[in-house]
Amino acid sequence: MINGIDRGPSRCDGHRTVTLPEWKGYDVPLLRAPREFVTELHQRHLPQPGTTVVAVLNAEHRVVASASFGVRPQFSDGWDHRNALLGHLRRITPHDLKRHSPSRTAVLLRCREGGPDWIEQDGAWMWALRAAAELHGLRCGSYLTLTPAGWQSLGDGRRGRNPHSGSWTLGPIHTVTELPPRIPHDASAAPVEVPRSEAPPPGAQRPEAPPAQQPPIAPVTSLSAVRALEGTHDDRPVRRTAAR
Repeated sequence: MINGIDRGPSRCDGHRTVTLPEWKGYDVPLLRAPREFVTELHQRHLPQPGTTVVAVLNAEHRVVASASFGVRPQFSDGWDHRNALLGHLRRITPHDLKRHSPSRTAVLLRCREGGPDWIEQDGAWMWALRAAAELHGLRCGSYLTLTPAGWQSLGDGRRGRNPHSGSWTLGPIHTVTELPPRIPHDASAAPVEVPRSEAPPPGAQRPEAPPAQQPPIAPVTSLSAVRALEGTHDDRPVRRTAAR
């Protein structure tokens, strides 16, 4: 950072990652109900492997804002992850830089393949979460992963089997083919025919016949046409009788 302006990464920044022992020493605030928190985020965003979900919690540990996004595979550095997180935080919630101490917390959920244990990519995202939260005036919160084995909060050991990285496929998928077929206009006038093999047995109710078709409404005759018809009747000679 030069003159208060972020000029990008430099050689002095070192490796932008955080190891698991370092993460445990940061005194990250624990989630009150991690299972309910992960379930809520999963229902909101249905993350697939490769998706990152960032959420903002208020002082009561309730989700007030969240966003999900994907990162290209070539972006694996903590600096790129920090920029992505900071950009989404700016879109979903205002910053708290004017406060003396942060009152809200930023939490990250990373859906990925592989095992549930810490990997180097998790360290890059941990570094990005701390940096983005600080630049936005937020407190750095928990870092969670969603893998085929389930969910896990790295650093405190809390975990569960559901949801997992493949749970998004278990939800209902609505497609156009599920819509009812369209009935043509001429189908309502056709009589209902019951095949002989499917005829109801004696005593059973027969299928109701379709309602009778209403007769067409006669077109309205214009006033000029009515007067023209009346004029043809007036052409006949009229016998006049003189008054006595």
